Amino acid sequence: MHPKRRTLALALPATLAALMGAAPAAPATPATPAAPASGPAAAGADRHGPKPTIVLVHGAFADASSWSGTIRRLQRAGYPVLAPANPLRGLAADTAYLRSVLAAVEGPVVLVGHSYGGAVISGAALGDIRVKALVYIAAFTPDKGESAAELAAKFPGSTLGDTVNPRSYPLPGGGSGTELVIERAKFHRQFAADVPTADAAVMAATQRPVATAALEETAGEAAWKTIPSWALIATADKNIPPAAERWMARRAGSHITEVDASHAVAVSRPAVVTDVILDAVRATR
Repeated sequence: MHPKRRTLALALPATLAALMGAAPAAPATPATPAAPASGPAAAGADRHGPKPTIVLVHGAFADASSWSGTIRRLQRAGYPVLAPANPLRGLAADTAYLRSVLAAVEGPVVLVGHSYGGAVISGAALGDIRVKALVYIAAFTPDKGESAAELAAKFPGSTLGDTVNPRSYPLPGGGSGTELVIERAKFHRQFAADVPTADAAVMAATQRPVATAALEETAGEAAWKTIPSWALIATADKNIPPAAERWMARRAGSHITEVDASHAVAVSRPAVVTDVILDAVRATR
């Protein structure tokens, strides 16, 4: 287990506010020892008990496919993995949705969030004793009363505001809201500079817009205060300033790893992301 239960442990400038008859009896023969278990059932448990389900939550301007490289590696290691679609409509609503996803998962869970997804896992894990670790991948780690927009503006370095376009979308109860998309011509440089150009073009075409309300909505109580956490800092991030990622991770008391990567670190450096997740899994079993 983590050595202590801490009491402490995407993005947008402040201005822009899923998974016949019976045969004759044969002569008795000595029993044959059972073969070792194999297959999916065996992959879910070992001498330490059941393996946790690793739930991967994407952030804004991305979708669940951004976890593909990480998913393949975790599955090869024998772990059950789930990567639901994050609605990106509002922090409270997205958190409630993730809780509904977790309710259908049996056994222990390790929650992983990228970018805005970090804020979502921080709320969804609150009070859920099955969540053994939180892993923040180039992510927001908000405390109560903080928003993603506020945290992104806390340190200089984000150039996101110069690359996004606002557009209107209908709200379920009537009226309209505002969502943001990164301009396709600027997506590669802004979001995924270390991803091959052709792959970044696909990411730009499939990006999921985020509601401005989601980035401006303040967080509730933070689960990282009672659940051990790990953080991967992307030092070439142009969405969330690396200084902000580092400051949040230190405040949360997270185990910190740094890597020279863009905001799309799960796409460009899936092996590093997987290693951080497995570090968290091993430390909490």
